Amino acid sequence: MAEAAVTFLLENVQKLLVDHINLISGAEAELRQLQNELELMKAFLMESANKREKGEVFRQHERQIREVVYKAEDTLDACLTQAAADKSKSFTFRRYDLAKKVKALREQDVQPIFDRARIGFSTLPIADPSTSGPHKPRTDDKKPKDTRPDLLPCFGNPNNEEDVLSPSSSCPRGKPVLLQALLVPPMPIHFLMVPLLREDNVVGFDGEAETVINKLTEESAELEVISIVGMPGLGKTTLAWKIYRDPKIQYEFPTLIWVYVSQDYNIKEVFLNILKKFTQPDMSHCDENELARKVRSYLEKPKFLLFMDDVWTGEAWNHIEPALPKSNKSGRVLITSRDEKVARHANKLREPHRLRFLDPPESWELLQLEVFSRVDKCPKNVEIFGKDIAKQCGGVPLAIVVIGGILVEKFSSSDMKLEWEKVSASVSSHLSYDKQKRTENIILLSYNKLSYNLRDCFLYLGMFPEDSEISAWKLIRLWIAEGFIQQEPNKGLEEVAEEYLEELIARNLVMVDKTKAKGDVKTCRVHDMIREFCKGQAAFAKQNLFQEVKKTTEGTFFPSVADVPNYRRLCIHSYVVDFLRKKPKGPFVRSFVCFSKEPIIFQPDCTPLIPEAFSLLRVLDANPIKFAKFPSKITQLIHLRYIALSGDQFNSLPDAILKLWNLQTIRIDTLSRTFEIKADIWKMLQLRHLKTKAAIIISKEAKGKAGENLQTLSRLSADCCWEEVFNKASNIKNLGIRGKLSNLVNTRCLAGLDRLQKLKLVYDVFPNVISHTPLRELPSPDRFPPNLRILKLSCTYLDWKHMATLGSLPSLEVLKLKENAFMGKFWNTVGNSFPSLEVLHIARTDLEFWTASEEPSPPFPKLHCLVLKNCEKLEEIPVLLKRSLQVLDIERVPKSFVQFTRLNMAEESQQIPGQQRGKAGALKLIIAPGDGR
Repeated sequence: MAEAAVTFLLENVQKLLVDHINLISGAEAELRQLQNELELMKAFLMESANKREKGEVFRQHERQIREVVYKAEDTLDACLTQAAADKSKSFTFRRYDLAKKVKALREQDVQPIFDRARIGFSTLPIADPSTSGPHKPRTDDKKPKDTRPDLLPCFGNPNNEEDVLSPSSSCPRGKPVLLQALLVPPMPIHFLMVPLLREDNVVGFDGEAETVINKLTEESAELEVISIVGMPGLGKTTLAWKIYRDPKIQYEFPTLIWVYVSQDYNIKEVFLNILKKFTQPDMSHCDENELARKVRSYLEKPKFLLFMDDVWTGEAWNHIEPALPKSNKSGRVLITSRDEKVARHANKLREPHRLRFLDPPESWELLQLEVFSRVDKCPKNVEIFGKDIAKQCGGVPLAIVVIGGILVEKFSSSDMKLEWEKVSASVSSHLSYDKQKRTENIILLSYNKLSYNLRDCFLYLGMFPEDSEISAWKLIRLWIAEGFIQQEPNKGLEEVAEEYLEELIARNLVMVDKTKAKGDVKTCRVHDMIREFCKGQAAFAKQNLFQEVKKTTEGTFFPSVADVPNYRRLCIHSYVVDFLRKKPKGPFVRSFVCFSKEPIIFQPDCTPLIPEAFSLLRVLDANPIKFAKFPSKITQLIHLRYIALSGDQFNSLPDAILKLWNLQTIRIDTLSRTFEIKADIWKMLQLRHLKTKAAIIISKEAKGKAGENLQTLSRLSADCCWEEVFNKASNIKNLGIRGKLSNLVNTRCLAGLDRLQKLKLVYDVFPNVISHTPLRELPSPDRFPPNLRILKLSCTYLDWKHMATLGSLPSLEVLKLKENAFMGKFWNTVGNSFPSLEVLHIARTDLEFWTASEEPSPPFPKLHCLVLKNCEKLEEIPVLLKRSLQVLDIERVPKSFVQFTRLNMAEESQQIPGQQRGKAGALKLIIAPGDGR
């Protein structure tokens, strides 16, 4: 992990020497010498990372290197910040000052610690976290506080945990992500494109599910509350999800609702999530009491089952209970909780269902499924070690799944028996009699086996709130901005980061929540215990990676405002304004992220609080904070690489944004229909992603010549689709366009974007009524990007005959037609069309009859996933689609369509028993709860 910090600083120094020589004149020699020393240090760390002798002393040495690198970063950035603030004055003193400080850094910090590293670890002082802050590395003349023999390096010691398994840089491909089936906190099925849960891989829950289902379907005189209790990692959410997906439950309860509560619950957010099942309008402006009344009114009559996952306290239940109509005897509430007192508080008349531990045979079955899936069998020569490993996990599914993430990489090992024997011995060294502590130790074992470039990425997940749905797009850009992602040959930073996320998923440390149409991760989650582990490892006493700020019941903040200067990154999820009004000072804080579940209104006097508190920020994610206007003082934070801001009235990006010459990602959340870029963004050399839902207006007169790094531009105004823009953004991969799309019909400006893979077109001719002014036609096929893979259309109101144009696009793999993209009763798909299409998503249309011609050859030869949402008049789909179709996901379609599809599938299974289609098996029919009756 120190290697990543050195690499990040090295890249910054190189950029200064190449791109900003005007800021460092007079200090070039010292910076080049620092660059040389950093390159030597990086080489040493890379060589050391490949060795097995990495005991406690090595980890303490790494921490010291990291702290020295942090000090160097902060010194350089502080000097640059001051220079930028003093533009009206002579820079001579500042440059001389920079040269002196770089020289002092090299001689007093960098060189001594590197010399110790080359000599060896035996003379290395052990850092004391309680006294060593970010800028207090130990000096040579200070005696170590702890010189115990057990902290000396353990060369060749077979019991050393780091000796057992060497880190792996490879990520197993094609392995089933069993963690979803075991632990994933699910979203209601109508939010999923292709469900990832594998109910057939859940072990030991059949009897448990049947018991709870019987309780849920018993007659009752009033609303009934049933609870599932058990320790973390035992599978409470898994069992609840299995019940949610059970056909009997989906038939008995037309209204199924899933809500996360969690430890840091927000009652308003809980109510809003319930109301999403019944109403579309935004109700976030309502207070808690009004929302509770609305929830009660919607739940008074229907036969519903409300799943409330992870309720921590009786107080949380007290807030929720007033919204539940006790008089509805057809209503049911299912609670999961780790505290039996909560269950008894919610229903004093019924015993909670206590989730049991897996027995040894079940544990072994689960471990085999995790490592070998259902494709391969466990070799006989490792079975004895596998059973021993499974037994040592103490019947806790989370522990078994995590240890499986280690074993799966040993599946293809040339000496599998020896590797499994080592894992068995390694597990035993991490166990305790306390099953919860045992699971934590197994997570630690899995963490220790991560390659060093993955560890910071993994721990960073603890920054997000408990049970939160984490956007993969956002997470990857944050990792890059934080400097965790290192460049690899022939790969972009985003591609490397995606591989990191895939590896964490493959190791069962991260859970996939939603996927995109092509199967890429859209959102993910981490289990509560894993999140707590990440927070513990990232704490100041260990890694000092980040610190979560919380308000205590006494009304004070932990950590205290006075301790803020000690930390590198801060995350805060509530009481944000209260915290900032305390005027914390974090001169070395590099990231400030806020993931509040409800909007935070910032008054004008609060606007400067963030830049005044944290002058060296690299990451500012303040999306929940609603600024009245663009906070101009933010442009003082010249080291920002990632910025996410929100304001209902934001309608422009000021010219001062050019001061932020490090910016890689800009995300703006606004209700404005247009967003004017007043700055010449082509002068922003590092900009990679500019994202907002408003129509982006770019001046045609912009003179900058950069743009080769720009990958995402969403959403560009249709009025600004000029060749001058796309010539500069020639490497763009993801483009959104909003506005009067008819402007694109007669231009070839998109045809030159040969790297563009994803295009989204939103037809917007406000204030006209769109349905009365439909888009007359699409650009001809030769005017689309030549390598386009993913296309989304929304609100275009095209006639179905124009689908022939899209059917001619040779590389198109995913087509999403949303919000009346196409209208009309009839669609006849012409033959020999959509040659590469794999996923077709149609949402909200009045289509009634869909036919397909097979001449000269059938269309859709590769289509494997069809999603139909709000197609309330569609009678059936063409029979020929069944030849390749693997997944049919339907919601709000006619009941006759559902019945016809079920009957058709049943007849086919009788005619061709056991037939499988492709890799995914027989056709999988997904019906939203309530639609199948």
